Amino acid sequence: MQKPTIKIKKRLLFCLVFCLTALIYLSCRVFYIQVFKGEELQKMAYEQQTRDRLITPERGSILDRNKEGIALTESVCAVSVIPAQVKDKEGTALYLSEKLDLDYDQTLEKVKTRVALVRIKSKIEKDLANEIRKDNMPGVMVDEDVKRVYPYQNLAAQVIGFVGKDNQGIIGLEAKYDKYLKGDFGKILTLTDSKGVEIGNLQDRIDPINGDNLVTSLDVTIQQYAEQILKKTVIEKDAKSGAAIIMNPQNGEIYALANYPDFNLNEPFEINDEELAAVWDTLSEEEKNNALNQMWRNTAINDTYEPGSTFKTITSTAGLEEGVITPESTFFCSGSHTVGGRQIKCWRYPRSHGSETFVQGVQNSCNPVFMVTAERLGVDKFYEYMLKFEFDKKTGIDLPGEAVGIMHKKENIGPVELATMSFGQSFQITPLQLLRAVSAIVNGGYLVTPHIALHTEDENGNIKETFNYDKGERIISEKTSETMKGILESVVSKVTCSKAYIPGYRIGGKTATSEKLPRKSGKYIASFLAFAPAENPEVMAIILIDEPKGVYYGGTVAGAAMNELLQNILPYLGIEQVYSEDELALDEVKKTVIPDVLNMNLNDAKKELRNLGLSFDVIGEGDTITYQFPPPGESVNSNSNITLYTN
Repeated sequence: MQKPTIKIKKRLLFCLVFCLTALIYLSCRVFYIQVFKGEELQKMAYEQQTRDRLITPERGSILDRNKEGIALTESVCAVSVIPAQVKDKEGTALYLSEKLDLDYDQTLEKVKTRVALVRIKSKIEKDLANEIRKDNMPGVMVDEDVKRVYPYQNLAAQVIGFVGKDNQGIIGLEAKYDKYLKGDFGKILTLTDSKGVEIGNLQDRIDPINGDNLVTSLDVTIQQYAEQILKKTVIEKDAKSGAAIIMNPQNGEIYALANYPDFNLNEPFEINDEELAAVWDTLSEEEKNNALNQMWRNTAINDTYEPGSTFKTITSTAGLEEGVITPESTFFCSGSHTVGGRQIKCWRYPRSHGSETFVQGVQNSCNPVFMVTAERLGVDKFYEYMLKFEFDKKTGIDLPGEAVGIMHKKENIGPVELATMSFGQSFQITPLQLLRAVSAIVNGGYLVTPHIALHTEDENGNIKETFNYDKGERIISEKTSETMKGILESVVSKVTCSKAYIPGYRIGGKTATSEKLPRKSGKYIASFLAFAPAENPEVMAIILIDEPKGVYYGGTVAGAAMNELLQNILPYLGIEQVYSEDELALDEVKKTVIPDVLNMNLNDAKKELRNLGLSFDVIGEGDTITYQFPPPGESVNSNSNITLYTN
C-alpha cells in the first residue's frame, strides 16, 4: 500500500484542524446560546407563538380633600378584530359598522389589515359589548376597557384636565400626575400557529396594575361656590371672562381655582363658544386647535396682567419693612404727583385727598402716597423687594403651563417707571403670583408654595406617597406682617372696600381697577383681593373680572362677588362670626336654613324659597328638582342664592 504523500498529509491535517475548530466554535456557540441567550430567545419564541391583547388598567381617581371623587374611572369594553381568524371580512365589517355606528369602508379597511390584532372601537358600554360577545363572530374579540368620567362635568375644568383616547393625561392634574394615575397594562396571551390562528382555548392572563388615587387640597363645595359666583358676575357684567383663586395663606393649599368660561370635561373637544361652534366645520385644523387651547387655558396661572392697586400692598410692605414710612407718616395729595418732569395723576384727579396719614393713604388708595413711598425706597430697594416676593419666578404650583412675571430690567427703571410700578402699572404678573405675595404679607412673612396635590393612595385608602411643601423663606418681619394685617383690615371696614364688609368677620383686602393696554381703550380688569379672619388668616382669595361692561370699578364689581363668596365659604370652613352690638341689629345678619326641595315640583320649590327670602337659579328643563346647591340644612344669609337642578 502506497504511503500518503506529504501533500496529502498536510491536507488531512488542515481538514482535521478545520473540523476541530468548527466543532469547538459550534460548541461554544451552543453554550453561549443556551446559557447567556436562552432566556431571551425563549421569550422571543413565546412572543412569536402567542398573541397579546392588552388590558387597560383602571386610572386612579382624583379626589378632593374630603375624598369626594372629581375624576373617576368606569369599566367599559373594547372591540378588536384578529384579521387572520375572520372568515367573511365584508360581512364582519358590515356587522361591526352597524353595531358600533362606524363607517363601513373604514371598518372594512381595518378588518383587512395584515396585523395580528386591530382595535375597532374603544369605550363600548357593557350592554352593547355583551350583545357582540353573544353573537360570537369569528375573529371578533371583546375585551375589558375603561372610561374616564367627571361627575361634576365643568367643575374645575382647567385645573383637573382630561385624558385622551389612550387614557393619558392631556392638561391639568391629569397631565401633571399622569405617572401616578395611569397604572400598568395587563395582557391576555393566546397560543397561535404560524398563521396567527389560535391553538385551543387556553389563555394566560396578566392582570393590570391599577393607578393610584390622587388626593388634592381642592374642596368641591368651595369650588362650586366660587364657580357659581364667578359665572353670575361675568354674565351680569357682560364681561369677557373671570378667574378666582382661594388658598390657605398659611400653607399654600389651594381650596378652589375657577375660570369662566369653562368647559365640560366629559366633552372636552366640544367648543363652548356659540359663535365658533356655528362655523366650526369651516375652520382650519390650526384654527380649531387654537380655539380649543384657549378654551382649556387656565388664565389664573397661564396669563399675566397689570395688577393695579392690589400691588400697593407690596409697596406698603416694603416701605414699612425698610422704615421709610410708618403708619403715622403724613403725605399730601394735590391730585397728582410730578416725577421726572411728568405729571402722574391720582385716580381722584382733578380732585385731591389733601393731607393724609399713610394708613389713610392706603384706605384712599391714593397713588401719590405710593409714588412717594417708592421714591424713598429707591430703585435698588424697590427692585430688591420685587425679587424677594419672587415676581421674576414661577410660584411652583403643581400645574403645567404656569407663566412668570414680565418685569423691567433694573437698569431700565427710571423715576417714571418706579412711580408707575409703585401702584401696579408698567409690569405684569399672574394672579397667583400676587396671591402668594400677599399671603406672605399676612402669614408672618413666609413665602409659601401654592399647591393642589396632597398625597397618593391605593384603592384601600393607604397612603403611598406624600407631597411635601416647606413653609418657605421668611422675607419680611412678623412686626411688618401684623401692621399690614391691621391696615388692610381697616381698608375693608372703613372706606374703599365696604362692599366686602361682612358683619361678624374681620376681613382684610384691597381692590384694583386695572386699565388694560393700550391705555384709553376703555377696557379694564376689576379685581379684589381679600383674606379672613384678619387677625389669623385662614383664607386668601382673589377675584378678577376681565372687561366688565358699564360700571367697571374693582370695589363695585369684584367686591360684591367677594362679599358673596366669603359669606358662603367662611361659615362652611367653620370660621365663626363674632358680632358687635350694632351688627346684631342688621338685617343681613339674620340667618335662614336652606329647606330640602329635592324631588319637589319646581313651582312648589320656587314658592317655598321665595317665602324664606331666598333667590334661585334653575338649571334644566324638567319639572322635578333632582339636585340643589347649597345642600339642605345649611345655614345661609337670608338673601342667598340657591341653584336648582331639574330633569
